Amino acid sequence: MLPEATVPSRRRSCPGFLPPRRMTVYTYAAIFIALSSVAVKNGQSQTGPHSRAIELSAQHAEKPDFSEDSAGDAACQPCHAEKAAAFHQTAHSLTSRLPQPGSILGGFAPGSNVMKTANPELFFRMEQKGNDFFQTAVAGAAPFISQRSERFACVIGSGGKGQTYLFWKGDDLFQLPVSYWRELGWVNSPGYRDGVANFNRPVIPRCLECHATYFHSMAPPVNRYSRNGFVLGITCEKCHGPGKVHIRHHTARSPASPDADIANPAGFSRDRQMDLCAWCHAGAGDPLRAPFSYVPGDRLDRYLKLPDPNPAVPIDVHGSQVELLERSRCYQQSDLTCLTCHDVHSVQHDLAAFSERCLSCHKPETAMFPQRSHQTDSNCIACHMPLEETNLIVFDQNGKRARPKIRNHWIKIYRETAVNPGD
Repeated sequence: MLPEATVPSRRRSCPGFLPPRRMTVYTYAAIFIALSSVAVKNGQSQTGPHSRAIELSAQHAEKPDFSEDSAGDAACQPCHAEKAAAFHQTAHSLTSRLPQPGSILGGFAPGSNVMKTANPELFFRMEQKGNDFFQTAVAGAAPFISQRSERFACVIGSGGKGQTYLFWKGDDLFQLPVSYWRELGWVNSPGYRDGVANFNRPVIPRCLECHATYFHSMAPPVNRYSRNGFVLGITCEKCHGPGKVHIRHHTARSPASPDADIANPAGFSRDRQMDLCAWCHAGAGDPLRAPFSYVPGDRLDRYLKLPDPNPAVPIDVHGSQVELLERSRCYQQSDLTCLTCHDVHSVQHDLAAFSERCLSCHKPETAMFPQRSHQTDSNCIACHMPLEETNLIVFDQNGKRARPKIRNHWIKIYRETAVNPGD
C-alpha cells in the first residue's frame, strides 16, 4: 500500500517511503541532495554530519530577499536586447523552469505517459490536468490499489540530455521519483531504487544554488523555502550581480563608470573568472556561508570549500569541469580560462567552432603542434576531450543500468581516441 491516497494536496504530511538504494546524482541537484540528507523531526534539525547546512540556511532566512537589489532579466533587455535574447536559449538560462507543455520533455498522452518498474505491482503515470502536471504512483493489484499523486512544481535541467522534477509539500521541496532522459524516456530518478515509490528526497539549498538564481531559505528543515521567494533559471544577475543600481545610474544618465555598479566577468582576473565557474562546475564542495551569498568577482574560497587537488584521486566527468580543466597542460601553460572557449551568452554545440580555439595556439607546422604525421581536421574536441560515461548519474530501469556520457574537460591525448596511439 502506498502511503497517502490519490489527492494532489501539497499541505498534507509526507509519510515515509522506502529510501533509495544509492544516493547517486542527477546533475548538481542530486549530488547535493545526496550529500545533505538531514534528519529532521517536528521541524527541528537533529545532530548529524550535515547540521552545518541547516545552520547556514537558517542564517540565510534572516537576510533580505534577493528581489530588493535585483532588477530581473526584463530590465536588462532594453539595452542588451540581442544578447539577452540569445542567452535565454542557453542551457544556463533553461536549467530550471516552471512546468509547462514546452518545458517538460516527457509525454503525457496515453501510450507515452507510463513508466513500468521492476515491481509488477508498481508503475508511475504522468498526467496533465488543465494547466497542472502530476506524477502518480500506482501500487497493488485490483481491487487492492493505492495511489499517490504529486504536482510538478519545478523542472530541473535544460533538456539537452534530460530533466528531473521537484514538488512542494507545504513549504518543503522534494524531488519526484520519475525523471526523463532523452535516450530512455521516463526513468527512475538517479539513485532511486527500481520498483519502489520514494517521495522523500529533500532538495537542499546547495543544489538550487546551481540550478536557479535564487531561493529564499526558511530553514529548518533544510529544504524549506518561501514559495514566493525564488527566481528560476540562471539569470543575468547570477553572474553579473544585482543590477538595480546599475540600471538606475544608466537611466539617470549618471557619469559613473559603466562597470562601477555591475560585475563584468570578462574583466575579472583569471582566478576570479575560474572562481565564478567553479561555483557550480567544480563539485559539491562544503558551504562556508549562507547559500546564494557568493558575490561574483569575490574569492570563492570564502564561501565554499572545494577539495584540494590530488592527482592521485580520479575525477568524474560530471560536474567537475573546472577541476579537470586545471589538470590540463593547456591550462597550466597558458592563460586559458573557461571564457576562452565558452560564450555563455549564446548556444554552442559546434565542435568545429571550439576546435578553432585549439588551432589558434596549436598551429600546424609549429612547435605547438609536435606530431608532424597528425592530420588536422575540424574536430579536435572528439579526440582530446572525448565523451565519457559518468558514474554519478546512474539510471536503474527494469534490471538495466544506464550512464550518460559527458564531455571530459581534461584536455590531453587519450590512447583510445588517438589517431596514432603509438606516437
